[in-house]
Amino acid sequence: MVGGRRIVDRVIEAARSVASEILFVANDPEAPRWLDQIRIVSDTRPERGSIIGIHTALAATGQPTIVVAWDMPFVTRDLLALIAERGVNEAFAVLPEGEFGIEPFCGLYTPACRPFVERAIDERDLRATALPSRFPSFTRIAASDVATIGDPAHLFFNVNTFDDLNRAEEIEAATKRSR
Repeated sequence: MVGGRRIVDRVIEAARSVASEILFVANDPEAPRWLDQIRIVSDTRPERGSIIGIHTALAATGQPTIVVAWDMPFVTRDLLALIAERGVNEAFAVLPEGEFGIEPFCGLYTPACRPFVERAIDERDLRATALPSRFPSFTRIAASDVATIGDPAHLFFNVNTFDDLNRAEEIEAATKRSR
């Protein structure tokens, strides 16, 4: 929970504003109980790694797909709209930059990416940050462009630890104070 709302609900709300279908990749058999009215799919591959989720999403949709990690509480409609807009004519992927470089868990991937993702998995290279270098091309959204709609440090912030959760609450409180 951040700001009294589940992080996943915040992500779903942002995604609903730009997507015709919401798909959630989860292996937890209880996921349908805590994600009402969302299509749930389990990983398509037995390997463990974050790019397995990207592969699963591409396999399940068969169309250009915006992928967002569910632990990013500050992803916005404007950010996802920017990614979608830049992906209109993109053959492979649209990936924004944050303060630490490319953000592979908040981007658009086309079905043409799937063989490259599969090859990475087959080669046991499960690093999402290495994935873009495998594509013949991709559209990079510069951090300066992202900054026109919000602070990249906040937009791509993800919660992996209790310290991250505390920091997310601080960001949320500061955002509310500045409104």
